[in-house]
Amino acid sequence: MDLALTATFRPLSRPEYPQFRRDLYRPISLRRQLSSKPPSFRPTVIVTAQKKPKIEGVSDELNSIASQNLDHAAARRRVRSAFANVQQQLDHILFKIAPAGIRTEEWYEMNSNGQEIFCKSWLPKPGVRIKGALCFCHGYGDTCTFFFEGIAKHIAASGYGVYAIDHPGFGLSEGLHGYVPSFDAVVDNVIEQYRIMKGRPEIRGLPRFLFGQSMGGAIALKALLKTPNEWDGIVLVAPMCKISEEMTPPVPLQKVLIFLSKLMPQAKLVPQKDLADLAFRELKKKQMAPYNVISYSDQTRLRTAVELLNATKYIESQVEKVGSAMLILHGAADKVTDPRVSQFLYDKASSKDKTLKLYEGGFHCILEGEPDDRILAVLSDIISWLDSRTSLK
Repeated sequence: MDLALTATFRPLSRPEYPQFRRDLYRPISLRRQLSSKPPSFRPTVIVTAQKKPKIEGVSDELNSIASQNLDHAAARRRVRSAFANVQQQLDHILFKIAPAGIRTEEWYEMNSNGQEIFCKSWLPKPGVRIKGALCFCHGYGDTCTFFFEGIAKHIAASGYGVYAIDHPGFGLSEGLHGYVPSFDAVVDNVIEQYRIMKGRPEIRGLPRFLFGQSMGGAIALKALLKTPNEWDGIVLVAPMCKISEEMTPPVPLQKVLIFLSKLMPQAKLVPQKDLADLAFRELKKKQMAPYNVISYSDQTRLRTAVELLNATKYIESQVEKVGSAMLILHGAADKVTDPRVSQFLYDKASSKDKTLKLYEGGFHCILEGEPDDRILAVLSDIISWLDSRTSLK
C-alpha cells in the first residue's frame, strides 16, 4: 500500500487537542501539540491510504460491508456475521474435510481492563473422551474465527478441548484495531482468560497446552515464562521469536519509529510488505486470505511495531528459561519469521523434552497456505505430539 507522509506547521485561531481519525477513503490527518512551539502552531502528518481492494467472488453488497471502518469491535462483529457462511464454503482443505459433530461455543469475557474479549471453544462430539486442553494464541494478521476454525475442529476430533481468544484490538475483541499499546498487557490477558477456561468442568485436571502461531508464538512463550507451572507444554508454529531481517526496518528507521511512537502511538506509518505473498505458498490458498475480512492488514501502528520489536528482543534473551515440553514447527523457506530462530530456540531452551520440525520449502502459513498433504501432515504431527504427552498423564 502506498504511503505519503508530509509534516507542516499551520497557524491556529484557537488551541486544539491531539486527534486521530481514520477513513479508508480519504487522507488521514494526525495533529499533535508540541510543547516546544507556541499554542498557535501544530504539526500535521498526512497519511494517504488506498481503498481496500475488492474481494473477488462475493457480491457488491458484501464488498461494501467489508470496506467499512473496522477500528472498533462493533463494526468487526457485523462484518464477521455477514461473512461467516461464505468463509465456511471456501474450497480449502481445512473446511472441506472439517469433522462433523464438533461442539462449539462462543462467548465474551470482560477482562481486568474492562474490555470484552471474544472466546471460543471446540469440543469432541459427545461420547469422546477429552484427553487435554489446547489454548490458542493467534498471530498479528489473524483471528480465531477463520482458518483456525478448521484447524481447531481437526484437533478437537482427535479428543482435545480447543480454546481460543481474539487478543484486544484484534478480531471480535474490543480495542482499537491492530493496536498493541503494551505487549505485556496482551500476554496478561492470555493468562487471565485461559486461567478462567482451565477451570471449566470438561477439562478440569487434564493436561493443558499452549498453542501459539507467529506473533501468538511470542505471546505464548512470554505467558509460559510468566506462569511456567500452569502448563504441561507448548506448541509453536512459525513463532515470532525474532522478526526476520527482511521484515525488520533498518536501525535508523527503528529509532525514528520509536521516537514517533511516543508522539503518535496509534498512527499507521510503518511500511509493510504484502504478507500474503510471503505467507502462502499456494496461489489458490493465498487468494482466500482476503476472506478473513476482520483480520488486520493495514500498515502497522507505530506503538504496535515498537512493542513487537521489543517483545522479540526480550524473548530472544530469555529462551534458556523455557523448560516445558515443547514442539516447534516451521517452514524452512519462511521469510516472515526466521526458521533459524526456531533452531536457536530449540538449541537454547532448557527443556529436556523438545522437538523441532522444519518443513522443506514451507512458507510462513504451514497450516493454511501449503499443499493439502503438507497441511494434513502438520496437523498430524501436532496431534501425535499431544497424544504422546497426554498418554503419560
